[in-house]
Amino acid sequence: AVHDELRPKVENARSVEEARSVMIDMISRLHQSHFAIIPADVYENIEAPVGKGDLGGSTGLELRVIDGKAIVTSVKPGMPAERAGVRPGWEIRAVKGTEIPPLFPPIEKEFEKNPRRDFYLWYAARARFGGAIGDTVTAMFMDGKDRPTEKTMILEEPKGKRVIFGNLPAFYLTFRTDTLRGGIGYFTFSTFFDPVTLMPAFGNAMQSFIQAPGVIIDVRGNPGGIAGLCMGMAGWFVEEKNVTMGTMRTRSDTIKLVINPRARAYRGPVAILVDGLSGSSSEIFAGGVQGLPRVRIFGSRTAGATLPSLAERLPNGDGFQYAFASYISRNGVELEGEGVKPDVEIRPTREALLGGRDPAIEAAVDWIQNQRYKGN
Repeated sequence: AVHDELRPKVENARSVEEARSVMIDMISRLHQSHFAIIPADVYENIEAPVGKGDLGGSTGLELRVIDGKAIVTSVKPGMPAERAGVRPGWEIRAVKGTEIPPLFPPIEKEFEKNPRRDFYLWYAARARFGGAIGDTVTAMFMDGKDRPTEKTMILEEPKGKRVIFGNLPAFYLTFRTDTLRGGIGYFTFSTFFDPVTLMPAFGNAMQSFIQAPGVIIDVRGNPGGIAGLCMGMAGWFVEEKNVTMGTMRTRSDTIKLVINPRARAYRGPVAILVDGLSGSSSEIFAGGVQGLPRVRIFGSRTAGATLPSLAERLPNGDGFQYAFASYISRNGVELEGEGVKPDVEIRPTREALLGGRDPAIEAAVDWIQNQRYKGN
């Protein structure tokens, strides 16, 4: 029925863009994640050095929609937003002349009970900052004292290592290791790609945390990547053999995701931070260890987008991403369309961001300090 409805629209399309929009409408009727059409121009010079005019320019600011307002949650050092003086906690009121607050009520209504609501809200605002490297973006903010402040930024290549994986668009891998209050270890990373770089960095961090009173692993905003990396990471804090992170089901097989325990695993409390922009492998990672004795999940419900997928190139040069399996967590929950529900629900507030605070990290630190772990 969908074919019969939409095929004439494709045949009558006057441009590739118009035909593509019809096909996007078609696959959206599935109401499943990891089905997408990637425009051909995304692939232009994908292996060549990035330069002015290439898509994917960034201001370096990150945002979340909090109580119906688009709020800056972080600003990457050295990027245009920081140089322009934008700060966490500022509200985004308009971008390129488009008022931002009116974008949200229809999305709130349409996706009220959908775990991807936070993602759709984020994307509605985030997409306004998009463009090619070298493009100029002007945005109106309300600063920390609620004064209107206009900032103009020139988009740059995102920070991090540019990663190409199959026929997916480019990702940028960043990671950070830190020590928080009381000696608690902290590790965050942007995506589950480039295992040659990411896994040694994670391993070095965990080795440095062996005697720490607790560890926090932050996958908020992490869209996922290679699911197999989850088992290797979980092996740093699971000592028992044959512990699974759940199963993947394809048309013909059921594959158990067995954790690979380290010879010397970390034995203390582990807090994992998630939010509505944690998707795919981030959800497999969090959902796969939720319920283990020393692990607790903090933050907000994840995106519910956990279908493992591949991407192929179509004859016209576009990419087509499609799912080939489903994922069921170790607790028996199919996370697609459900997401990971944290053990401790906690969201950022504008007041906390303006004060330089992170409520999820604070809650995780408090929990760890109540565990009285004394090291390996």
